[in-house]
Parts: sequence; structure tokens; C-alpha cells
Amino acid sequence: MQVYIMRHGDAAIQAPSDAERPLTQKGKDDSVLMAQWLQNQGIKIDSVLVSPYLRAEQTRQVVSQYLDLPAKSEILGQLTPGGNAEFVADHIRDLAVLGANAILVVSHLPLVGYLVSELCPHKEPPMFTTSTVACVDIDVAHQKSHFEWMLSPSQLLFAK
Repeated sequence: MQVYIMRHGDAAIQAPSDAERPLTQKGKDDSVLMAQWLQNQGIKIDSVLVSPYLRAEQTRQVVSQYLDLPAKSEILGQLTPGGNAEFVADHIRDLAVLGANAILVVSHLPLVGYLVSELCPHKEPPMFTTSTVACVDIDVAHQKSHFEWMLSPSQLLFAK
């Protein structure tokens, strides 16, 4: 099973609360860039886990314009910046056992890095810039995980 862990796009600094920070135009543009790249890879997502924060939901909405995402996403309170990576990793493993093939997780720093390390204990938490996506492969039969790759919008722009 593939797990695509995405940090939300760039968000406004000013908002009534951290949870209500909307994406900036850069955040939308970078998320489009990543979604288009994922689409070009032929990635098929069958489950989506998203933070309840506005910027994460807006990132999911942008991605849904390019990838055929399930009609319903699972809003997971543990996907907030201070969430519990162990809980989220266990939930992802449960989804894998239930037959999920590809999961998209949209969340925040520092949780996204900790989640990679929780799924792949040999891997240090990587630093995610906004809209960055990392891929972890989970082998349910052998109970192993492998860090596949990580890609940021700036890497795509420099590759052009």
C-alpha cells in the first residue's frame, strides 16, 4: 500500500485562529503543481485522511481537482500540528489491513515528519516545505514500511 503524506499549501499568517488560516495564492498554486504531478504519475487514491484545519481542507480541495479522490474524506483530529503520529500511523496500518491501496494524508508540520518516522522507524523526520509530498510503501504481509520518495514544488519548478 502507498501512503502519500502531504503538507498543506502555504497559508496566510493572519487569521482569527491557527485552525482558520486559509491558503494563500502561492499555497493554491503549489498544491496544483503537486496535484498535477501526482496525476501524471497515475496515482489512484482510495482513502483520504485530512486535518480539520482550514488550510489542510483547502489543500485537499485543490488536489481533488486533479486526482479522483473518494467522495468522502476522513477528518482526523490527530492530524493537527500537535497531533499524535503514533495514533495516525496505527490508523493507516489498520486501513492497509482492511485493503486500502493508496492513502492521501493532508496535515501539518511537525506531524508530517513525525508520521514518516513513525511509519519508517529507521528514517529521521524529514523537513516538509509547504505542499511537499512524501511516499511511504507499507508491505502489510511482511509488516514492513519503506520510504520511497519526497518531492517539493520547488524541485518540480527547478526541473522544468
